[in-house]
Amino acid sequence: MGEEKSLESISKMIDHSLLHPTLTDEDLKAGCLLARRYDVAAVCIKPYAVKLAKEILSGTSVAVCTVVGFPHGSSTTDIKVEEARKACEDGATEIDFVVNIGKVLSRDWDYVSREIKMVNDTVVERGAIVKVIFENDYLTDEFKIKLCHICNQHRVAFVKTSTGYGFVKQPDGTYMYKGAVERDVILMRKECIPEIQIKVAGRIRTLDDLLKFKALGATRIGTTATEAILEEAKRRGYK
Repeated sequence: MGEEKSLESISKMIDHSLLHPTLTDEDLKAGCLLARRYDVAAVCIKPYAVKLAKEILSGTSVAVCTVVGFPHGSSTTDIKVEEARKACEDGATEIDFVVNIGKVLSRDWDYVSREIKMVNDTVVERGAIVKVIFENDYLTDEFKIKLCHICNQHRVAFVKTSTGYGFVKQPDGTYMYKGAVERDVILMRKECIPEIQIKVAGRIRTLDDLLKFKALGATRIGTTATEAILEEAKRRGYK
């Protein structure tokens, strides 16, 4: 059996996302149990439920991930650092952290760099890792490239395309987002040092979506469609 047909090679790319504002306590418990059943890489859960996830996933290889500055990145740096510290204290070993998008667009690179360093240092000191969320829907390539280079400087574990909640107002007044797109993953892989991994999120709903981004160099996928993806993998002969 080749690696390309290993079910684990698919499941261990998935961060099962449990971040929607409407998810109830029962929804969160069910999501953690699903993640446990499918032995995914991690659950990415709302911050107040980190302890719950830690309890449910105890004794498994499924990591507990949570979010900081989510989804808009607008908290002060001190608050983000405290959020990250508290999350690690509660049992999270992975932190998905949103950059200050307004500061990125203002080209206040000293601020952006200092914040990424402070959050990353806080997390790494506690034996956890950071995934830095760019929210690419709001950015041109210039900003994405600069963020990659700052993340290189601070040796973060991952860069991430999007939150899945970065809705952009359209000319007709409606809101939409692109989420993960191929050209962004190609760009991020090119501009980041090899040690930094790529996580993609936003509109990844099928096994083919996952495989497409895997081929481009992504090593993690954030999705709510975990069960559908892994059941499709089983149907295709992954074992």
